[in-house]
Amino acid sequence: MRRIFSTLIILLFVVSNINSQTEPMKLNELTEEEKYVILNKGTEYPFTGKFDNFYEEGTYTCKQCDAELYKSTAKFDGHCGWPAFDDEIDGAVKRVPDADGRRTEIVCANCGGHLGHVFLGEGFTEKNTRHCVNSISMNFIPDEQQKYQTALFGSGCFWGTEYWMEKQDGVISAVSGYSGGHVDKPTYGMVSTGRSGHAEVVQVTYDPKKISYEDLVKLFFETHDPTQVNGQGPDIGPQYRSAIFYYDDEQKNVAEKYKSILEGKGYKVATEITKAGEFFEAESYHQNYYERKGTLPYCHIYKEKF
Repeated sequence: MRRIFSTLIILLFVVSNINSQTEPMKLNELTEEEKYVILNKGTEYPFTGKFDNFYEEGTYTCKQCDAELYKSTAKFDGHCGWPAFDDEIDGAVKRVPDADGRRTEIVCANCGGHLGHVFLGEGFTEKNTRHCVNSISMNFIPDEQQKYQTALFGSGCFWGTEYWMEKQDGVISAVSGYSGGHVDKPTYGMVSTGRSGHAEVVQVTYDPKKISYEDLVKLFFETHDPTQVNGQGPDIGPQYRSAIFYYDDEQKNVAEKYKSILEGKGYKVATEITKAGEFFEAESYHQNYYERKGTLPYCHIYKEKF
């Protein structure tokens, strides 16, 4: 009887061990655009990725599994239109023969997600190596992220909101996206119908030592018409509504303070002030729109109000 019991214990241990080894890896949800590159080994257009001309200090991670891939100290300007690195974090990147039989593909060693290609012997740096990586395959974590704070604003078309926010000293990044709706993982097509409930928004990461949340709220009110309901200029629909999404009571109080100041000046402010929900980053072609086009916002014009 003891022998049978011991055998059962061993079998249970083996089965448990097998299950623990075969438990599926937890992966992040990807947009269709991200799937095209990361899963189907596509390539984003050159000079369009948000990390191409980007040199903040920090760590680049895999978009699909969050594994650390590259340190910013390994990044250099490869003049190729994609982020370039001459070294990876030890064991983070795997090299495999490309399907074209000529190049060497690089993938995340943890999840196998496509990153780009690696090239040798070009002489750009002493390491003589260039990892040519798609921006869309990566996220970025600043070294001083814990010192930064986040704000979320919607003031019509996110191109104009992003334009004004990212011009401010102390703003680390301004990312266009969607928030405030009831559809999971919305696309621009969904939001454009006005039926997903989302507003076009900009997520602002900023250094509070250089710029305050009050400064950002004042800029928000001064670069659009907060009296217009469900629209901004020629852009009409609930997705273009004026909205401040707050992350804590302090932000809520500041937003309400400046809304009240404007109402005291006679403005009929339509701006919604609601608790921030999940933020969904917009497609890459919406990021840094005016900077890439070399034009100015058509309905976000600065007007001093305070």
